Amino acid sequence: MKAIRFHETGDADVLRYEDVAQPTPAAGEVRIVVAASAYNPADGGMRGGFLPIPLTLPHVPGYDVSGTVDALGEGVENVRIGDPVIGFLPMTGDGGAAQYVVAPADSFVAAPRSIPLEDAAGIPSVALTAAQALFEAGGLTSGQRLLVNGAGGPVGGYAVQLARRAGAHVIATASPRSADTVAANGADEIIDHTTTPVLDAVTAPVDMLLNLAPISPEDFAALATLVRDGGIVVSTTPMVETPSDDARGVRAATVYVHPDAARLADIVRLVDEDGLRVDIAAHVELRDLPALHAKADAGEVHGKVVIVPPAA
Repeated sequence: MKAIRFHETGDADVLRYEDVAQPTPAAGEVRIVVAASAYNPADGGMRGGFLPIPLTLPHVPGYDVSGTVDALGEGVENVRIGDPVIGFLPMTGDGGAAQYVVAPADSFVAAPRSIPLEDAAGIPSVALTAAQALFEAGGLTSGQRLLVNGAGGPVGGYAVQLARRAGAHVIATASPRSADTVAANGADEIIDHTTTPVLDAVTAPVDMLLNLAPISPEDFAALATLVRDGGIVVSTTPMVETPSDDARGVRAATVYVHPDAARLADIVRLVDEDGLRVDIAAHVELRDLPALHAKADAGEVHGKVVIVPPAA
């Protein structure tokens, strides 16, 4: 089969498009014919050797995947051959930047039926990150005020939509490039952070600040002053410490996405039954994944990109 692998960490040119033996599922695993995988910044971090995630080299990237079940290992009962599925794969194992991938059966849930299977690869880790940040870490409830810093990215798109469905009032920062998408996702207020200081635009305290964007410690601490006494600051950017304020009872939580098949299945239900938007910025052929990594390293990738392998 065709796959993209890196045999050593480094720049995007360590990625190779090559022939690889088709994997066979062990007990408790399934094999899928890949419809698409998705690019995430962590893929670049693992390829570059920047993230402390243990990998066996050579490694196939792409831990978000969609496809069709092709073979079952012993003892698998939750899926059947022919099922369309999506999955958030273990980051330490080979990913979906290939024609086939094998992973634990409990990594997968039924794919949404209302969107193309290729596009569904863009859902798992980013939608789970948004849900876990809002509800597990932040405890968001109806009627609360939420400030999403960096709402124009893939995680932000789901965060805005999920928060609105939960009954929250959503204030979102966005650049002009993403403002229309953020509005379509349902934000109640949109702040163009390129022209308006967020500290000036938010005129009443918020119950939760969700930071999804690169930010300096100083700017993060300033934004945290917008959180009411007893509120919470949640962040998905672990390179900068999430600020708290013990004197005011403001808590801090840093989110690291983790597998949750039940929540992922619920997100799929929202896509099919409640119109949860899945925004895909581009489809890229598998052989062009190294070029995509290079563009991402240069800060030139915006929105969710899915990678489509040749037909198996």
